[in-house]
Amino acid sequence: MKDFLRALITPLVRYPEEISIVSSHKNRQQVLEIHVAPEDMGRVIGKGGKRANAIRTIMKARVSQEGGRVLVEIVD
Repeated sequence: MKDFLRALITPLVRYPEEISIVSSHKNRQQVLEIHVAPEDMGRVIGKGGKRANAIRTIMKARVSQEGGRVLVEIVD
């Protein structure tokens, strides 16, 4: 799942080597925290949060096929 999320985010950022994804579980759902370079934060979030919402929607669709739940957080 982390690799799929990384593949979604990598084309959006200038510093792909700074991408870090931390996975944990909380309340029976997988939590994925995205850490990117401060300069790339706006690129990942997008105008009005549209890219962030799109990333969350894609990840939820991917996980729901497997019967799970996921929460994607973008952390600075």
